[in-house]
Amino acid sequence: MASPAELNVSTLQSPDLEKRRKVLLDVYEEVYRERLGDPFFSTPRYWERLQGYASRQGFAISIGEAGGTPIGYALGYTLPAGSGWWRGLSSDVSKDELHEDGHRTFALTEIMVRESWRRRGFARRLHDELLANRKEDRATLLVLPDNTPATTAYASWGWQKLGELKPFDDSPTYDAMVVSLPIAS
Repeated sequence: MASPAELNVSTLQSPDLEKRRKVLLDVYEEVYRERLGDPFFSTPRYWERLQGYASRQGFAISIGEAGGTPIGYALGYTLPAGSGWWRGLSSDVSKDELHEDGHRTFALTEIMVRESWRRRGFARRLHDELLANRKEDRATLLVLPDNTPATTAYASWGWQKLGELKPFDDSPTYDAMVVSLPIAS
């Protein structure tokens, strides 16, 4: 099996989304197979969210392939001025910390790696490729609090918990994390 150094990573922009739909959804359905029965995690709902993200300024996806096989991807976009991203945050944070001007924060909305490729550095490589050369001051992400492997990895990569956040009425409550950019890898 390949090492993270042997991973071929390509970064796609919004116009490429539809061309890679099957690959993106195949990875999503494998990674989230145990949650697909929940309407929030259903494939159609995910594709709807993904199309919404793709319409945003600064949208990008980094897809990793090893030996021609897609093993995972990371994606995100720049939070727009006045973004509602922080609505529902339950922590005592200053309003200045939550102010978005359309250039300040990159929202890393997904990192997915197929199960047989996990715990070997591929998620970190996708993370680093996506965040490399970003112009924003910081990045944010949401992670399920019980996803111990992810929360442990993010903390080791320099991410800090800002608070808990429930982004949609039908979504779970997540830990909201932030990291300063550029990242040190």
